[in-house]
Amino acid sequence: MRKRLIPVLLVDQKRRLVKTIEFGERTYVGDPFNVVRLFNEKEVDEICILDIDATRTGRGPDLGFVRELATECFMPLAYGGGITELRQCEELNRSGVEKFVLGQGARNSQLVGAIAADMGSQALVACVDVEGRGAAASCYASSGARQEPIEFCLRLQDAGVGEIILQSKTLDGTRNGYDLELIQSISRKLSIPVVALGGAGNVAHMEEGLHAGASAAASGSAFTFIGRLRAVLISYPAPEILEEAEQGAHG
Repeated sequence: MRKRLIPVLLVDQKRRLVKTIEFGERTYVGDPFNVVRLFNEKEVDEICILDIDATRTGRGPDLGFVRELATECFMPLAYGGGITELRQCEELNRSGVEKFVLGQGARNSQLVGAIAADMGSQALVACVDVEGRGAAASCYASSGARQEPIEFCLRLQDAGVGEIILQSKTLDGTRNGYDLELIQSISRKLSIPVVALGGAGNVAHMEEGLHAGASAAASGSAFTFIGRLRAVLISYPAPEILEEAEQGAHG
């Protein structure tokens, strides 16, 4: 399978694109429609939109917004945020969404099983938020207790999830690189693709993530910021750089 580079765009409750640091401080990035059009022109592999306020405010996906955004999106689109029912995935799919990303919803085994059975595992992605680094990293189980990420990821794989986004809360927005130790340890034990997210600030970091075993390298910062002062600049690697990254990952 060809390695992928995936821009992950965070949308807030005002339908603005933002970027966070450690899931906290937010920086305004731009209008989501304009940014999606720019990524169309750059022919990105796929794009992931996460509504980071939906679950926090207790609402479901903003279907009207997603539908409008999907009409502007000419690349495979994954969406996450506020998904609690299979019906929502069916509506999102009719709007043009190809993959459904579960965050807290991934702790609901019945929901995971229902989506996998109805929509197919290839369309079901779980975003596992991890705190800490390496062997000390942990995530939250459905009971609210902490557990080792690999235990949770294996359970999700067995339940029918087709892909895992392994997201580091600790490294989110730092632009210092992924948690390579964790990516390597998780990727080796799963048979489904692992997408690295959290910490990448440039293409070199994403190459490192792919080389560590990730099937795809995802980032918000690497595609939206440039320079030490985090000036907003929407970018995506040129085809020759993507080819080098692909070769490096398999090297």
